[in-house]
Amino acid sequence: MTVVTFLSDYGLADEFVGVCHGVIAGIAPEARVIDITHGIARHEIRSGALVLRRALRYMPPGVHLAVVDPGVGSERGAVALRCAGEEGRMLVGPDNGLLSLAAEEFGGVAEAVDLDGSTQALQPVSASFHGRDIFAPVAAHLAAGTPLAEVGAPLDREQLVTLRLPRAQVTETGLLAHVLHADHFGNVMLDAGHEDLVAGDLQAGGAVTVNGVLARHVSTFADVPPGELLVYEDAYGALSLAINRASAFEALGLEIYGRVQIARVR
Repeated sequence: MTVVTFLSDYGLADEFVGVCHGVIAGIAPEARVIDITHGIARHEIRSGALVLRRALRYMPPGVHLAVVDPGVGSERGAVALRCAGEEGRMLVGPDNGLLSLAAEEFGGVAEAVDLDGSTQALQPVSASFHGRDIFAPVAAHLAAGTPLAEVGAPLDREQLVTLRLPRAQVTETGLLAHVLHADHFGNVMLDAGHEDLVAGDLQAGGAVTVNGVLARHVSTFADVPPGELLVYEDAYGALSLAINRASAFEALGLEIYGRVQIARVR
């Protein structure tokens, strides 16, 4: 049984996700579809790319469909990729950087095809719902065993759009980091990890300030009372901010890609 994972910014209020499921079922009825999320903030390509990269580590190898596509109807490309890793994972979606972090995670791109004019697309192709008309049917055909070379025209890997993420910097007092993503609890993922904590001399259990607000660097939410700010390493190893039982993103007035200064308190 082939797995098709599905991530989008479609939400669940409309029929979009269900229609894509129906298209896949009609072409590849034996495929198992796993919904990663459809709650990516509208048009947030970078957030979608980050979530896709994190989630696919825990998904079986297969075909991975992702649609966060503010450029639908424009000249942006539509692509399917085969990753170079030994699992041979395949990614399907818009060529806007959404797939690039996941492809890098699984060994880079071994093969790419352009889906413009794909014979596996539904006809006629609408100008505004490529998830239904191009991406879902191509993903389904790949899951059903159609070779990648038959769903589109060969595409130079060097032409693919890639994302470049900011990187945290060590400062004299700690770290200068950036907001990459906020979940619906208001927990905030930064562009830093354990090695940055060590380099910034931010020791576990110590007091720090986050943009001037006092916090503690701890392991779990329960290490601070309700309402207090904490700095911790999340389940994926990323340095993150949270408030026990509240939203750190809202309380600190943060913005996606905004700067966060974490400083030691001696």
